Amino acid sequence: MLRLMAASFTASRPRREGCRACANKVVSVLAKAYPDACCELHYDGPYQLLVATVLSAQTTDRRVNTVTPTLFNRWPDTQTLADADVGEVEAVVAPLGFGPTRAERLVSMATQLVDDFDGVVPDDLDSLVTLPGVGRKTANVVLGNAYGVPGITPDTHVMRVSRRLGWTDATTPAKVEVDLAELFDPSEWVMLCHRLIWHGRRSCHSRRPACGVCPVAEWCPSFGEGPTDPEKAAVLVREPRR
Repeated sequence: MLRLMAASFTASRPRREGCRACANKVVSVLAKAYPDACCELHYDGPYQLLVATVLSAQTTDRRVNTVTPTLFNRWPDTQTLADADVGEVEAVVAPLGFGPTRAERLVSMATQLVDDFDGVVPDDLDSLVTLPGVGRKTANVVLGNAYGVPGITPDTHVMRVSRRLGWTDATTPAKVEVDLAELFDPSEWVMLCHRLIWHGRRSCHSRRPACGVCPVAEWCPSFGEGPTDPEKAAVLVREPRR
């Protein structure tokens, strides 16, 4: 019955879903499906989260978590990282790819933090985006998770899942951020992104979403992009890898 309802929605509902009540219902269901949703980068404090988030560009959180223990042990704060030899930093982050670029970016970022902010990671967007390697997405991750400042993080999963749910038809992070901000209260933004990311990583994959076991299939106009048979869909679900 659920699949038949979703299939009819696919044919009759527009891609752009403007119903706040419907969007809130979806988020409520995702909250029950992913009660432990959180940032999957391992960190302790704003400095570690900022470094880990910058490193996560063009790689996965899981891979970042394999190098940050060594990195933070050797350079535990902004001052030590600012004073670090770039080549030594490169050797640690090399497994992530783009080692020279990543190392130079981290040391430059730490140097600016020391020079401009007394070594303290700022807690406002305008200051954060002045740092090398830090854009709005990275800044919002730090603000939301380290400082409790509301922000939307339009990463690849948030963008994909939001489009499939009909909440946006945008293809740029900035426009997706605006569209989601119009649908949800700021108090929901941080957890909204965590739940969309968890759903995107575990079920709503880019190539073959697990539609047949999707907890929000009833409200999804994109139902059917992946296998709708529950048994076939179930094998596509990826469990958390913490």
